[in-house]
Amino acid sequence: MAKVTYATGIDTVSGSLAKPKKKNGQHKCGNYLIGTHRVAATQSSDCSRLYVRKADTYERTTPVSANELAARARFTAVKAMVKTRSEDLSKLAADQAAFLAQKDLAGGKTTMQAWYWMVCGEEYDAQH
Repeated sequence: MAKVTYATGIDTVSGSLAKPKKKNGQHKCGNYLIGTHRVAATQSSDCSRLYVRKADTYERTTPVSANELAARARFTAVKAMVKTRSEDLSKLAADQAAFLAQKDLAGGKTTMQAWYWMVCGEEYDAQH
């Protein structure tokens, strides 16, 4: 196993260090370099790792299923409903009152945004 040592002043790295480049929609050049830093308790002092992945590692290998298409359509529709409802000033006072009434209950949504997503999601599901 190789030991990873970064430049002076850099103790840890987490995330992508390099990604393949696409030039003019042609092939990808290069590979992914991914650095990780283990934060769990361990006996070893070697807690940094560097992984090299092929350029096509994260490309989809299966066709999009009907369930995925339905989930994407639902997300897009609910997102638009949330945007419209949150900007509607005629419903704002009633929405805030309903949100505050359920906020402290078990299973209640703790943010207004989450509450909008719940309400609009239920409304979308009832329509479809």
